[in-house]
Amino acid sequence: MSLKIGITLSATNFANYPRWIKGDDNIEVVELSYAKENLAELASCDGIVLTGGVDIHPGFHLTNYTLHYENAPSEFDVRRDEFEFSVLERALELEIPVLGICRGLQLINCFYKGTLILDLGGKNVIHKKETDEDKAHGIHVIENSFLHQVCGLSAGEVNSAHHQAIDKLGESLIVVAKSDDEVPEAIELKEPYPFFLAVQWHPERMKEKESPLSKNIREAFLNACNKS
Repeated sequence: MSLKIGITLSATNFANYPRWIKGDDNIEVVELSYAKENLAELASCDGIVLTGGVDIHPGFHLTNYTLHYENAPSEFDVRRDEFEFSVLERALELEIPVLGICRGLQLINCFYKGTLILDLGGKNVIHKKETDEDKAHGIHVIENSFLHQVCGLSAGEVNSAHHQAIDKLGESLIVVAKSDDEVPEAIELKEPYPFFLAVQWHPERMKEKESPLSKNIREAFLNACNKS
């Protein structure tokens, strides 16, 4: 397998993404970032991964907002937000496979005119990472969804490291998995697409490497990239 995958650069834990995507396969990774101004390289990529990281600036999804909410970052990265919106827009134009992870799911929802809950409050007990270890919780997968076809599971356990989540669902999107406390955990496009999936968990760093909610997602994504 010889592929070229674009992965958006994150200031935190970035090395996990190319390590997971590459595995033992012959895959070239392109770090996509505003610092490199390399949006044009997307045209040569077989697929893209939108990674996790700092909260998206609330101005990208809310009309009335505050920057001083619970667990808000000390700094936002607006240039990253703008760049990744352009990455997603271009990827869709090229009809190449798209995989969103954590913040990537949230960015996709904002791109499709959805909104985010700025902080999950009491639900952070289940979802927000507070030590070096991710939290873990169960999810329920919608049967007959694309995710269900990929992982072959109706329920499973995933890791968790987020304090924001989908509030208003974006246009053209459907929720295909939820946590035990009803937080959206995965989204897809309503219309057929070569590969379009975003998950709120981190498949690239799940402890259970053989979990279908990690391994199968990677394999299905790369298979779609190979066809693109």
